[in-house]
Amino acid sequence: MASQPQFADWLEICNVKADYCRLLDTKQWHDWSQIFTEDVVVDVTSSGGELTNTRDDFVWPLSELLAEVKTCHQVHAPQITIDGDTAKVIWAMQDRLLWPDGNTMTGFGHYHEEYRRTGQGWKIAKLTLTRLIVEA
Repeated sequence: MASQPQFADWLEICNVKADYCRLLDTKQWHDWSQIFTEDVVVDVTSSGGELTNTRDDFVWPLSELLAEVKTCHQVHAPQITIDGDTAKVIWAMQDRLLWPDGNTMTGFGHYHEEYRRTGQGWKIAKLTLTRLIVEA
């Protein structure tokens, strides 16, 4: 059984990822950017995206790309391993995107992430998206 501090960390990490989905889908870009470390490494190359090495290089181009796209992101079944001020997490994920022209995409896969405890709480320091299924 997890100790109390570790359970509190586990819960905070889950809440960060809940914020990730909600703030992304509601396009609250400034607040969304705050869940990442400034030096976050994001690898979405398996989805046709890029590898980025800073929060600004990831968040703001994505905000422009998704400005008119309706999105819904869901995550499930977190596997969380906490080691001091770092944590590794794998989330099962599903996302749905609807473009103004009627094109859609539904994806299924996993987020592989590393979190870092900061003075402002847990933040995502590394994110890799892998997809198992893409329906377009």
